[in-house]
Amino acid sequence: MKLGYLTAALLAVPLAFSAQAADTIKIAFMDPLSGPFANVGEQGVRQITLVIDQLNAKGGALGQKYELVTFDTKANPQEALIAFKQVADQGIHYLFQGNSSAVAGALTEAVAKHNARNPEAAVVFLNYGAVDPALTNDRCNFWHFRFDADAEMKMQALTNVLAGQRKVKKVYLINQDYAFGQAVERAAKAMIAKKRPDIQIVGSDLHPVGKVKDFSPYIAKIKASGADVVVTGNWGNDLSLLVKAGRESGLKVDYYTYYAGISGGPTAIGEAGDGHVKQVSMWHGNVGDPQSEALVLSYRKRFPDAKDDFFFLSLENAMQMLTRAFNETKSTDPLKVAHALEGMKYNAVTGEVTMRADNHQLLQPMYVSTFTKGAKYDMERTGLGFKSDGRVDAKDTALPTTCKMQRP
Repeated sequence: MKLGYLTAALLAVPLAFSAQAADTIKIAFMDPLSGPFANVGEQGVRQITLVIDQLNAKGGALGQKYELVTFDTKANPQEALIAFKQVADQGIHYLFQGNSSAVAGALTEAVAKHNARNPEAAVVFLNYGAVDPALTNDRCNFWHFRFDADAEMKMQALTNVLAGQRKVKKVYLINQDYAFGQAVERAAKAMIAKKRPDIQIVGSDLHPVGKVKDFSPYIAKIKASGADVVVTGNWGNDLSLLVKAGRESGLKVDYYTYYAGISGGPTAIGEAGDGHVKQVSMWHGNVGDPQSEALVLSYRKRFPDAKDDFFFLSLENAMQMLTRAFNETKSTDPLKVAHALEGMKYNAVTGEVTMRADNHQLLQPMYVSTFTKGAKYDMERTGLGFKSDGRVDAKDTALPTTCKMQRP
């Protein structure tokens, strides 16, 4: 039976556990491992591999080691549903996915339907990076838990910083044309209008996901608009190619981003981004505490040839909280584990985090940072890294929810 797909590079990465062991707790990881966003999916595999290696070195959970099984979604909802059937057929009860809210939307519905029909074979969906707000609002369900902040939570932090920049008068929005990008666009327009009504939105583009090879026409529009700032939720190649086109055209703007630190972003930005690129994130490598530094260094030691950096702290938090749920319930039963995750508090690298029981959204500190020279830990060996502009406490990230949770 096919277990998903890894690129040749990832196939060379040794995992610290047997693929056929019968006494392991299987963890499914579903993300793009081919196509234009493969580099992001591959980075995710490396990151969860590190976390699982570290947990296994401490005994795993309930005397069992974790086993990672990867599946390629190609960042496509239809492909993800095919892969989910494989997950269910293999009897895997714990599923991670993070790249593409469109994929997450398809998966959360598929998981809910599968679990209603097959309660004895339920699957828990651990969302580490798909941040469409609807997933923990109108589309929430008991079996879905999100460990990243949603698009609106992040935009609150980002626009707080933007509002304080009095020199900014014109903003251009460019985002991917799907649920997440549309959510970023809506949140930016609403929050900028509320916090800085004097700022003019001089343009707003939604472009096809993963299809644009040359962003120079978009850059020409941004230049012509006279924008001071570009706000974008783009990720992967869609961000790298956007920034690359801006650099090559000599565009002089500040970028306010969600994912500048993700695979390929720092290299594409380069020195032209020094002091001009901001990012909102759940963590970055220069937060400054010993645990953060240990995470940076352990990832670099484990994957020295990748020359990228740990980004998704959500993978660390999710695996740690899942392990706690196993140990507290003394069970791997998905229903018991899901109930244990509800309301769970965990002392993470960045401080205490809480899984909201009412909508299954993790509340955690958020950081706004600037890409600059002189950071202790640079990104992708560019000589530039992120330095914090400010931190938002976990309690201050909470937003109202429309979720009406139906529990089994």
